[in-house]
Amino acid sequence: MVLTPQGLRFLGRLFPCSIGKSGVTSFKQEGDKATPAGIHHITGLWYRPDRLPSPAPWARPIGPTDLWCDAPDHPAYNHHVNAPFTASHERLRRADPLYDLILTTDWNWPDALPGHGSAIFLHQWRRPGFGTEGCIAFARANLIWIAKHAAPGTRLIVPASSSFKYP
Repeated sequence: MVLTPQGLRFLGRLFPCSIGKSGVTSFKQEGDKATPAGIHHITGLWYRPDRLPSPAPWARPIGPTDLWCDAPDHPAYNHHVNAPFTASHERLRRADPLYDLILTTDWNWPDALPGHGSAIFLHQWRRPGFGTEGCIAFARANLIWIAKHAAPGTRLIVPASSSFKYP
């Protein structure tokens, strides 16, 4: 997978996508709304079994207690956790469809540095051109196709480039 200004290139296809509202950065910080530049890898695949079938044999179902810790001062920073959990976190089981299917990356994982960013996922977009908090987002049908074809360890190359800007 290679992110380009035209979209994400993967297995001979080009998928339109949205990136962080602040573009791409080589100096990622928690809350900066930027997509981190670098060579990343796919580490996990999560899906909502009440909304869609498993896209791949290695996918994990998202349950009501699945969360992702985004508290830089917590030992579980940038890791999956379960509710109840009092530190800052994101719910993986959302009311909207954005996280119905998530590919997790190894950005700042597994040995997370506090404040260097968390939860850099590939997930569904709100709409074309709507920037994310730092993730890479796609139309649902394209995300499903990517999830079916991406194996654990698949490389995700995000070049440092000034041509990745929003809006």
